[in-house]
Amino acid sequence: MLQNDYVDSYIQKWKDGAILLNKKREQLLTLIETMILPRDDLYYFNEEQINNYIEFSQVWYFELDEWETFIAPFIFLFYVEDDEPVFDEFVINMGRGGGKNGFISTLANYFISELHGIDYYDVSIVANSEKQAKRSFQECYRVINKKDNEDLLEEFEAYKSSITGLTTQSVFEYKTSNASSQDGGREGAVIYDEYHEMETTEIVDVFSGGLGKVDCGRQFFIGTKGFVREGYFDIKYRECEDLLNGHTPFRGLFPYICELDSIEELDKPEVWAKANPALQEPLNKRGKRLYTKVYKEYEKLAKQPSGRSAFVTKRMNFLEDNMENSVATKEEITATNRPFFELDHVPIGSLDFGSVRDFAACGLLFKKGEEYTFKTFSFACKQFCDVHYGYSNSASDIGTEKRAPIKQWEKQGLLKVVDEPSLNPMHIVNWFIEMRELYGVRKIVADNYKLDILRPLLEEAGFEVECIKRPTSIHPLMAPRVEDGFANHKFIFGDNPLMRWYTNNVYVKETSNGKQFLKKEEVKRKTDGFQAFVYALYRANELDEINMDSTFDAYSDFYA
Repeated sequence: MLQNDYVDSYIQKWKDGAILLNKKREQLLTLIETMILPRDDLYYFNEEQINNYIEFSQVWYFELDEWETFIAPFIFLFYVEDDEPVFDEFVINMGRGGGKNGFISTLANYFISELHGIDYYDVSIVANSEKQAKRSFQECYRVINKKDNEDLLEEFEAYKSSITGLTTQSVFEYKTSNASSQDGGREGAVIYDEYHEMETTEIVDVFSGGLGKVDCGRQFFIGTKGFVREGYFDIKYRECEDLLNGHTPFRGLFPYICELDSIEELDKPEVWAKANPALQEPLNKRGKRLYTKVYKEYEKLAKQPSGRSAFVTKRMNFLEDNMENSVATKEEITATNRPFFELDHVPIGSLDFGSVRDFAACGLLFKKGEEYTFKTFSFACKQFCDVHYGYSNSASDIGTEKRAPIKQWEKQGLLKVVDEPSLNPMHIVNWFIEMRELYGVRKIVADNYKLDILRPLLEEAGFEVECIKRPTSIHPLMAPRVEDGFANHKFIFGDNPLMRWYTNNVYVKETSNGKQFLKKEEVKRKTDGFQAFVYALYRANELDEINMDSTFDAYSDFYA
């Protein structure tokens, strides 16, 4: 059985109720107890390195918090067989003010030191801005250059752009996350600060390419939940969730994620330590100062509710549905999952053809009383789905609606993936022809994009086509109908996770011309099905007229 005083103490305090943890940290401790600690035949704690690091940090920097002394042993947990680190990626995610930057300052300085003892173990800290990237670097620079730190000055050569460990010739530098201007070096460790601001994987791909050239390569991802969705943060967060939920093996990645378990805990200051371990009782001097600051910000929300989103996200490390921004709440979107009423009326057809190289969505809108049913089908290009959703990957069935499990939706009959360089418009024409045979659809409403190609084909097939020349111009007109329909559960999409995904990807923006329905993320989070729904709603008043005409036609046929 593996043992380490810091790890054992942390776990025991959790069991005794002396430490308040959120669900994800509880899952982490459970994995450690079941998958790591019993395997002393596979792993070992390097106690010398652990104690050297903690002593170095506390002598030259500050007293480490319990969460820091808990993580440290796993940084120096090695395989018995080859002395390689068991964990080479650490995700440290918590509310602002928890001490993440201080922790990586001590780590970076230690890694280039004689105590760590690995030659040429370069450390790079990467962030979106130079100011952020320099934060931890400057802390190290200032500590080394204090007048009374002669011992450190003998061991480290500190300049304003780099710090060198003289014994190991290891260099600590800060860099900005501009992938086009960076080359993978020979780093021993890379620290990605505020990684929630990274929109793509580019910078991680660049720097991770330099790892492995020296022993014990490691990456650290530190940050707080931000406002960039479907960027690198979401990718890494889902990777952590999969690990904690048992979908992937517990090796390589160490996720230390602090967050509220529910939004209701926002109003319970006694549990804020779930989101920020610096607020764990009993509070030290820094913790008391932080608590006072956070609580003052919380009190201001009563008079300044506009600050709620930033407070919830940054201080509580929680993502809340924003009623002012989302087109519908999760509950309202879930409520669309109801069986269709009998589709015995003539529908309005609609179409959104965003790009010939990604998605197109077709739909039929039916009305019965105050309720609307939208039956939809989509087409998608295989190359786009491979690049952005891993369509051809055997694991692509596993995921959430956000992750877009395209293969799974295709099996459900909600879309068709076509292996074509660009989407053939005849797929759309043929679908509407099939729907006309089933439901008698005659009219199709679409935006102006690519309608110069589609319109002649649809009209040749016998459809009436209405073009919306400026789709955004109808959004302010449609906003009340859309909001009322979702709020009062008037919309029915059936059991269609693809349509729910489309809808969840839409946010509402207030402009001088009224409300606009926009994408939360430009590339991966598609909204084609929702836009097609809006186009159909734009002519929903015609449904009564169409269906009355159908009734008269039926009577005429009967008496002919």
